[in-house]
This record gives sequence, structure tokens and C-alpha cells, in this order.
Amino acid sequence: MSEVKASEGSLFIQHFFKDSNRALSYYLEKMNGYQAAKRVLTELTPDQVIDEVKKANLRGRGGAGFPTGMKWSFIPKQSEKPKYLVCNADESEPGTCKDRQIMRYTPHLLIEGLVIGSYAIGCKHAYIYIRGEYVREAKLLDEAIQEAYAKGYLGQGIMGSKFDLDITVHRGAGAYICGEETGLLNSLEGKRGEPRVKPPFPATSGAFSCPTAVNNVESLANIPFIMRMSGESFAKMGKIDKSGGTRLISLSGHVKKPGVYEVMAGGMTLRQIIQDLGGGMLGDKRLKAVIPGGSSAPILTADEIDVIYDVEPLQKIGTMMGSAAIMVIHEDTDLVKLLLRITKFYAHESCGQCTPCREGCHWMESLLHKMIKGEAKMQDLDLLVEVAQNIGGKTLCALGDAAAGPVISFVKKFRPEFEAYIKGQKKYA
Repeated sequence: MSEVKASEGSLFIQHFFKDSNRALSYYLEKMNGYQAAKRVLTELTPDQVIDEVKKANLRGRGGAGFPTGMKWSFIPKQSEKPKYLVCNADESEPGTCKDRQIMRYTPHLLIEGLVIGSYAIGCKHAYIYIRGEYVREAKLLDEAIQEAYAKGYLGQGIMGSKFDLDITVHRGAGAYICGEETGLLNSLEGKRGEPRVKPPFPATSGAFSCPTAVNNVESLANIPFIMRMSGESFAKMGKIDKSGGTRLISLSGHVKKPGVYEVMAGGMTLRQIIQDLGGGMLGDKRLKAVIPGGSSAPILTADEIDVIYDVEPLQKIGTMMGSAAIMVIHEDTDLVKLLLRITKFYAHESCGQCTPCREGCHWMESLLHKMIKGEAKMQDLDLLVEVAQNIGGKTLCALGDAAAGPVISFVKKFRPEFEAYIKGQKKYA
């Protein structure tokens, strides 16, 4: 990753790779650390902060793409209960690794974003829910938080203001389902990590049955930049309506230069990202397919990659941006085996609460095993799609859709590969 260069106007990448020094002194000297928070706490009202974030067109960077400022505005201004801001640092979507870089290299940027966001919604105690496998990042966050307390950026009367804030890092136990915000909140409370029935939504009844906003790491790390440059300036960095600022992309698979890259929102096509940032195909092999938004995103063929890499353009062609994790697949890849691996993951990670997901995911996995072993009939392929269609849209959370989407798209676009196993033209190796 040391070879990655910051693009013009980049917000994050220049700090990820320019210097691995994570100390508070670096953040203060090189990134004007906590100056945005100081201005917010001393000069702006919470409503003014929310309005600025709305102007920025900052969409949630965790996968849903919901406007951050709008989400904050849903938190009731008058509430007898405490309000909470929870940072979703679970980052469990296969192929995604950009939040890890923020926590590893610029943890104070995330902390400052939490301070500003907490002030905006009236939160006095914020949480960072981090995936259990991020042991190193959890340690770095704890160290950075202690530094912030020592310097008066957290605790009582932050930077001479009347605002108080505590931050707690809470480690998960390795469950994909806890990336879903209500499953995360259940886990945070010490309960089984499974999604809640909605409504009520977290904005009115979230953590500990109190008003809660849940935001992704990258979303919160953008907040200090917005408050420094103004919401309008941040919005103009985006090259497409509704999407402001830059996006961090996790680029992996069969490219010559995998890594985390930063692009202007809506500023490049998938083909440009693969060629210009990723250096082209590994081994100069032919591109076969691309998964554009983490393993849950419907797959694209090589002929579909001349699409602007942003939420709406990808939706129009039947897939999604998701967590902005692009997985590039070359011509030698067995897509039936790949789909089996993806489906096995979702079958394992299903919390079991919803019958279509609990039973359907294992059924799809079983059918794919049957195909690869040469034991399936042609009607089993149609049954596989039918099972997937009976999962999508019929579960409490998006895990069911995440499992069904790849199955439907793989079979639709690469059906001959599945038929080859069924006909005995291809054997498991």
C-alpha cells in the first residue's frame, strides 16, 4: 500500500500513506486536528452543524448510502432519555478494508468526527463498536482516546466549552450480522446479536431503548473535513448529484495493485478504477466479472463495467455500491466455486431468526455442493434461483438480500458454467 499516491483533492489517502505516525501530535500539526471541533463547540449550534452536513451531501459510507445529515435530524431534539451516537466499525463485509485504515492511521480523525456528531445530536456518551478480529485497531483506538482525554478533547468541558463527552470502544465477537445496525445495538447491550423488528427505528428507540444514531467509520471521519471546508465545498467535490466528497474504495482480486484508493464521488467508472488505479488485470489476463460492492452485491460481467461508480448508476444496472469494495475476477476463475464460497459464508453468518434466511441459505449451499459434485439435475438450477427469490425481501434485515442477490445474478449471467457441472462437462477439482 505504500505505493498508493494521493489524488488531487484527496482527504484521507495522503495521511494514510504519507506518514504512519498515529500520535496526537501528528494529527494536530499535520491535519489541523480538533480545530473543526473547537469551532463547532464554541461558535455553532447543533442545528447549524446538522444543516452543514446536509449541504455536504454526505451519504453513509457503510453500505446503505443514507444521507448522514438527514439521519441526525431524525434524533428528537427534546427527549427525557439520553441520546447515543454509535460508530459502526464492524466492517465485516467480505472485500472491505477501508475503515481499518482510518482506525489504524488516523484514529483521532474518527474521534473528532464523533465529538462533532455527538454535539450535533446531543449525545454525552458515544460508542465505537469494532469487529472482534480488529485487535490491533481496537488497541490503537483505546490509546488515541486516552490521548484525547489527557489533552481535554474528551471528558468534561471539552476545549473550554460546556459540552461533555465520553467514548467507549466495544469489541464485537466476530458476527457478520452485527454489522446490521440493530443487530449491533443488541450486541452492544449484551444481548444476542440479531436484528430487531422495525419500527421503532434506532432514531427513537436504539441503544438502551434511547434515541440513537448509528454511523459508519468513514462517514464520521468525513465530518471534520466538512466543518473545515463548508458543506457546499464538500458537496462540490462529488461529481454526481446527491453524492458529495470522496469515497474510499477497497480494491481486491485479480488486479496488479490491490489496495485502498480514494476517488471523487462519482468521478470514475469501474473500468477506470481497475485500469488506472489497480494497474490493470493481474497477469494481463482477460477480465471475466466484477463484484462492485462487497460480496453481497450482484455480479457484473466484463461488458458492464463502463458505469459511473456511484450509488444510482450502479442501481440502474441491477447492482449496488454497498461498502465500495470492488472484487475483480479474471478469466480462469470458477464462478460456481466462488458462488459456493459466498453462499457458505452467508449460511454460516445467518443469525437464524428469519425462516427464509435460516433455511434458504443452507438450502442454496446444499444445491451448489450437489452441482459441483455432479449429482444435480437441470431442475436443481431453477430450484436454486427459486429459493433465492423466496429469501430476498422477506427477512428482517438485509442479510437475506445479501445472500440471494449473488445467487440470482451469478446464475442469470453465467448460467452455462452451472450447466457444465450438471451435464458432466466439468468435474470438481
